[in-house]
Amino acid sequence: MNITEMVRSHQERVVKIRRDLHRIPEVAYTEEKTSAYVANYLKREGLSVVTGIARTGVVGLLDTGRPGPILLIRADMDALPITEATGLPFASQHPGVMHACGHDGHTAMALVTATVMNALRERINGAIKFVFQPAEEGPGGAKPMIEAGVMDNPHVDYALGCHVWPAIPEGTIGIRAGALLAAMFRFDLTITGKGGHGAMPHLCVDALETGCQVVAALQRIVSRKMNPLSPSVISVGQFQAGTAFNVIPESASMCGTARTFEKTTWERWPEIIETVVKGVCGSMGAGYEMTYEQGYPPTVNDPDMADRMKRIAGEVVGVDRVVVPDKTLGGEDMSFFLEKAPGCFFCLGAGNDAYAGIHNPRFGFNEAILLSGVETYCRAAIDLLGNPSPAGGYPGVD
Repeated sequence: MNITEMVRSHQERVVKIRRDLHRIPEVAYTEEKTSAYVANYLKREGLSVVTGIARTGVVGLLDTGRPGPILLIRADMDALPITEATGLPFASQHPGVMHACGHDGHTAMALVTATVMNALRERINGAIKFVFQPAEEGPGGAKPMIEAGVMDNPHVDYALGCHVWPAIPEGTIGIRAGALLAAMFRFDLTITGKGGHGAMPHLCVDALETGCQVVAALQRIVSRKMNPLSPSVISVGQFQAGTAFNVIPESASMCGTARTFEKTTWERWPEIIETVVKGVCGSMGAGYEMTYEQGYPPTVNDPDMADRMKRIAGEVVGVDRVVVPDKTLGGEDMSFFLEKAPGCFFCLGAGNDAYAGIHNPRFGFNEAILLSGVETYCRAAIDLLGNPSPAGGYPGVD
C-alpha cells in the first residue's frame, strides 16, 4: 500500500472521529470529554500519553526509539459559545456550544495521522509529539502548554499545524511563508466623568461624549500613526453608557481589539492606545481606567519549512492546487509553537457554497477534505524524519 492508499483506508475512521467530537463541543478549559476521547484513542494506538497539561491538554508521543528529530503536530480541541443551527444528525448535544471553527476536524486529522504513522514507525527516526491543546479561541492554551514543557523532553525540532480554511477552494492547500495571521491585543476601558441632568451639560463631565471622542481618536491611530504598507486595525466591539434619555452618564465603558502583523507594534499597543485615551480624557476633564490583554503574537511560518510543505502538499493535491492564501488579521495561538521551533501552519481548503463560514451557527465543511490534511501530515513526517532509500524516496510509502 502506498501512503495515499493507507490514508484513504481510514476515511470512515476520520469521519467518525470528527462526528463524535462534533457532538460533544466544549469551550475553553472545559474540554474534559474531548480530552478523555483523545487520550483513550492515543492509548489504544500504543502511544505514550500525558493528560492534564494546562488543565485539559493532552500529549501523545510516538517514539521510534531511534535517534532523530522530534516533530510536533498540534491540534486544538475547544469549541465556541454558539448555538448550532446546522440541523445535522450529529449536531451538538451541548446547548449553546458548537464546533463552529473546525477544531473537531483538526483533532480528527491529528488522531488519524497518529494511527497511520504508528503503522509506518519503522520508516522514521526520532519521534512525533501529538499536542492537543485547549482554549485556542481564548484565552489561549498554547502558551500554558509550552510553559508546562511540551516543547521539551524531548526537545521539539519542527512544528506543524493545520486549519480548515473556507477562504480558499475545497481541494486546495494554502501555504504562505512568513506572517499568515496577525498579533492580537485586547483593551478594556472605563471612563469616569460627572453625571447630571441632560438639560445642564455645563455642570457635567459627559462620559458618553468623552467615550465617543475616544473611539474616533482610536480610529485615527491606524490612518495616521501606522505604516500604510503594514496592515493594522483597531476595532471597538462594545460600548455601554447611560441609563435614561435625560441623564448625562457619569461613566462609560468599552472594549476592543487591535491587530497587526508587526510584533514590535503588537508590543507597543498599550503605550500607543493609552496615549490617545489619556489625551482625550484629559481634554474633557474625565478620568479613566484601562486594562490590557496582550493576546497572541503573529503566526509566522518559517520560509524554508513553508517551501518544504508546498512541495509536500503538491504531492497530495497536485502542484496546481497549492495556493498562497491571503493574510488575515485574525489570530491563532499556533504562533507560540512557531516561535519556539521552525514550522508551518497550513490551510486546508474548505471553500464550498453549501456551507457557512467559520464562527457561524451554520458552519460546516465537506469531511472528504480531512484526508488531504492527514496525508499532508504523514508525508511531512516521513520527509522530516524518514530515511531515504538509496534510490531516493521512502520505501513502501511513495
